[in-house]
Amino acid sequence: MIWFTPTIINQQSTITNPKKRGGAIINHQSTINNHQSKRLVVGISGASGVIYGVRMLGLLKETDFETHLIISDSGRRNIEIETEFKAGDVEAMADHVYEDRDVGAALASGSFLTCGMVVAPCTIKTLSGIANSYTNNLLVRAADVNLKEGRKLVLVVRETPLHKGHLRLMTMAADMGAHILPPVPSFYHQPKTIQDIIDQTIGKVFDYMGIEHELFKRWGG
Repeated sequence: MIWFTPTIINQQSTITNPKKRGGAIINHQSTINNHQSKRLVVGISGASGVIYGVRMLGLLKETDFETHLIISDSGRRNIEIETEFKAGDVEAMADHVYEDRDVGAALASGSFLTCGMVVAPCTIKTLSGIANSYTNNLLVRAADVNLKEGRKLVLVVRETPLHKGHLRLMTMAADMGAHILPPVPSFYHQPKTIQDIIDQTIGKVFDYMGIEHELFKRWGG
């Protein structure tokens, strides 16, 4: 069982002019920026390693981030194969949940403001859809939206070994703006448990997304 300990440091809002009550003027741009900076899309596709997405959702519950979750059909199956959770348990960790086939959902539009998206784990099929802009489901469409809007997109690609076609797809996605972050652990912090190894990868995701944390000991020289 992977326990969800409150190791995340809650970030304070960066809004300098919050929405005022009592008939005062509303700073519309501040309201927009607040939504954008605190909404995070999480995609769980069907690669082995669904615990990365599950653990990340549990940690994000300890923050003031608003999570929007998409789980593919194969991701649902892997949750029950690889973890002690049911798909419904994982959905309960998110603030909002979407069906992968619902390509008309809010996440399919760039007008729905977010700070970015993390696909953890990311299958090669999902990577291929993103790299080729083949948006046949909501998970890939949401990723495509983040790329076209210039927002952060992290792909935790979980496959090994990799042939040239896989590497080419990662290069294509990176050239479009995606951040390729395979779950490759480091060992200088001397992990003692599987959760230590998982948390190190999630910590790297959080670093890129600008989420403060204490998930692993940093190298100090």
